[in-house]
Amino acid sequence: MVEIVVAPNAGFCFGVKRAVKLAEEASVKNKEGRVFTLGPIIHNPQEVGRLKDLGVFPLDREENLSEGDTVIIRSHGIPPEREEALRSKGLNVIDATCPYVKAVHEAICDLVKEGYFIVLIGEKNHPEVIGSLGYLKKCGGRGIVVEKLEDLEEAFKHERVGVVSQTTQSERFFKEVVGELALWVKELKVINTICNATSVRQEDVYKIAPQVDVMIVIGGKNSGNTRRLFSIAKSLNPRSYHIETADELDPSWFEGVKKVGVTAGASTPDWIISQVTGRIREICEKACSYSSSQ
Repeated sequence: MVEIVVAPNAGFCFGVKRAVKLAEEASVKNKEGRVFTLGPIIHNPQEVGRLKDLGVFPLDREENLSEGDTVIIRSHGIPPEREEALRSKGLNVIDATCPYVKAVHEAICDLVKEGYFIVLIGEKNHPEVIGSLGYLKKCGGRGIVVEKLEDLEEAFKHERVGVVSQTTQSERFFKEVVGELALWVKELKVINTICNATSVRQEDVYKIAPQVDVMIVIGGKNSGNTRRLFSIAKSLNPRSYHIETADELDPSWFEGVKKVGVTAGASTPDWIISQVTGRIREICEKACSYSSSQ
């Protein structure tokens, strides 16, 4: 008998649910006008495709926008100067920035006002980080983005350092960076801006991955939080796999398996999770019976 264990916190987080809902509402309210998102509204190609069917399209070039078009700022947020430029063009701007991301912006500006050099723990090219750096600039601050411990060299030159994080960062890496700074910086102020949705999803993986024969992590390959879930799972269970859709499941992964764990990144919709668990059941039914728990 094969047991399928679905992580209790798998799938959409609050911020993503809110952004998708705003996009759906915009598609209904703007039947006569065009609706765009600044880039994919979330890091999930399948959900972006579903929204395209509703008339909400990722924007390729801002030059294609016309007065009266609706533009949705995705959950990752954007630099403030870019938002101001969009509004100045007479566009209908809907701000779907996640409230937890806005909290990062506020924390950065507060730390700058207090005179701290900013360390932003995150991925340098991630849209959320790019948006946060825009607020660092607007507030007149100085700082760096830290992807690895080696990036901290510049921070060690400053006596007063303030730390914030990309909302989807690894808690373990966050602790490593803070610990390293505490050894070398005279005054350190830390504001933990990791979203609790990220934390609980990572905790689920730490709990489930070691207890199952195979661990499946579902989410966009371009999703930072999903990639971190997979990295954690792989470190705990070598038979861990990162997929976007049920079509990627390989029946050979489940040979001789008695227990399968399933989790999903914060930008993975429930309908994809259901398709994946359904496909796992189909695969297992060929050789054995199954049970599921959530």
